[in-house]
Amino acid sequence: MKQFRAFVIKEFYHILRDYRTLLILLAMPPILILLFGYTITNEIQDAKIAILDYSKDATTSSIKSKLLAGNYFKLEYELNGLDEVEAIFRKGSIREAIVFESNFEENLAKTGIANIRIIADATDPNTASTLLSYTSSIIKSYLDEINENVEMPYSINTEIRMRYNEELRGAYLFVPGLITVILMLVSAMMTSISITREKELGTMESLLVSPMQPLQIIIAKMLPYLFLAIIDAVIILIVGNAVFGVPVRGSVLLLMVEGILFIITALSLGLLISTITSSQQVALMMSLMGLMLPTIILSGFIYPISNMPQIIQWLTHLIPAKWFNLIIKSIMLKGAGLDILWKETLILAGFAVFFISLSLKKFNIRLQK
Repeated sequence: MKQFRAFVIKEFYHILRDYRTLLILLAMPPILILLFGYTITNEIQDAKIAILDYSKDATTSSIKSKLLAGNYFKLEYELNGLDEVEAIFRKGSIREAIVFESNFEENLAKTGIANIRIIADATDPNTASTLLSYTSSIIKSYLDEINENVEMPYSINTEIRMRYNEELRGAYLFVPGLITVILMLVSAMMTSISITREKELGTMESLLVSPMQPLQIIIAKMLPYLFLAIIDAVIILIVGNAVFGVPVRGSVLLLMVEGILFIITALSLGLLISTITSSQQVALMMSLMGLMLPTIILSGFIYPISNMPQIIQWLTHLIPAKWFNLIIKSIMLKGAGLDILWKETLILAGFAVFFISLSLKKFNIRLQK
């Protein structure tokens, strides 16, 4: 029994000495419960909308006030013409546009019928459906109020249009997001595990005494994963288009350049993880906790960022996958070009430069030790 107790105590000491693994094991439960608790929600808050009011009368003002009274919608733009709607949708500035017809109040008083057009960005079909449900419910509530004491009830017809995904196909959401996840998986996780395996087996030292420079060794280790990631992305695009009908409305060349930029960022993250870990197990856990979960939860792949608390929305700015997910969805589904996506591209390039510099610096310090 004493031997058994001593063995158990030894195992506890072994775990306590491996502070990286211990930190991951103890930090994982509270981080996961907080992330999933705040991000997994169907509630919509402060969704950015635009309103085009051709009538600008008391009735349309009342409906607008009712729409904006709660915390569901946030008025981002008041438009002057229908031609402005497409531009702000392509920029990703709003989730929904509401258009009141000319002479709205007059039509309602004379004929008992008036018309509203609701246009939603359906690149995220679940969010679009929820927004339309909220909007329709508020308009119905307004109708119920004005119809309480009238003999002939008024009616408001709502014309609904879905931009970029008229059939509300879920594939339009998950195919671009899946490309982001796969690129991060192949590039970052596999790179960190591959380099850490070399250190575990003791073959990294043999490589370092070879005629090649350390930087050449690292590039040689990364290039296969760069090509594999590109091949995986092309396969997903082809299958997504052929099987699910997901289009690529923008430039394929721009899409590939942006993809390579994201892959380089992910590869440098994998290299960074390999410099601060000594075993494949720790590298895998750090990749899962530090890269894969944020990519899935905080990039807008599944859960809309606009639904998250403000502090988590700020945190998403630090996730490279968020910016690439915005880029790939805009190119594929909206046909956006570099004139619209230059800001997101510069941010992603900044991440790439930062992580490459940091990972190479860490790697050189480790070599000197």
